[in-house]
Amino acid sequence: MKQLIFIFITTVLISSCVVNKKVQYLQHDDVNIKPDVVEKDSIYRTYELSDFEYKLQPEDIISVKFYSLTPQEFDFFSIKSGTGIAYNQFQNGAASLVNGYLIDEEGEVEFPVVGSIRISGLTVFEAQNKILKIAKQYLESPVVEVRLLNFRFTLLGEVKREGTISSLNNRITMLEAIGLAGGFTDFADKANIKIIRQGERKAEVYYLNLLDEKFIQSPYYYMNQNDIIIVPPLKQRPYQIYFGKNLALVISSVSLLLIVFSLIKP
Repeated sequence: MKQLIFIFITTVLISSCVVNKKVQYLQHDDVNIKPDVVEKDSIYRTYELSDFEYKLQPEDIISVKFYSLTPQEFDFFSIKSGTGIAYNQFQNGAASLVNGYLIDEEGEVEFPVVGSIRISGLTVFEAQNKILKIAKQYLESPVVEVRLLNFRFTLLGEVKREGTISSLNNRITMLEAIGLAGGFTDFADKANIKIIRQGERKAEVYYLNLLDEKFIQSPYYYMNQNDIIIVPPLKQRPYQIYFGKNLALVISSVSLLLIVFSLIKP
């Protein structure tokens, strides 16, 4: 009986262990090299990053600021200007976007006098240059600043802070996004990260492996607007969460059975 108990406990302990290969990010064949053997200040590998420039789309909200030498009373662009929002307001999730310009379903924003300007499908800087060219027809020496206000993504599952994150930076990597959520929990399955990417009237589902260093070259290395990241748990999670509680119950039950057997044994 004691041998059976020992085998049972040993089996549970082994099955509940999480090896480093399931924990360490961006692994390569040098993952098992001892730290004192790794050459410092040396380039081991080089990866070409995939091109990424976020393209504006309908329902995006942008800030557009105009500066010029034109007197304010003649500057009709100043009637409404997406004046921007402090970054710490985004962190609290309480930002008001009423001063921004909403890109409509046709991919356009409307300005006084000049009318609608189509900017969907353009990068932020391309949209900025397009608006600047139009502003030069009406203003003296204008300067235009365009920023995306509602770039956001959602992280769920085995991260330390679940929720939707908004950012003024629209060039965020997957790893940076996870860092903004506080990082993974100890039970995160980094080899099977699910990402739901929304496009025009469709949602595409992909699975990513953040344990593989080659992920740096993945087209999903950068976040996109409205991405949803779902981090599943490792299969060891139930063992590690409930093992202590259940082990005490099992030991108590087995001890009770041993006492009963010893009492009824002839």
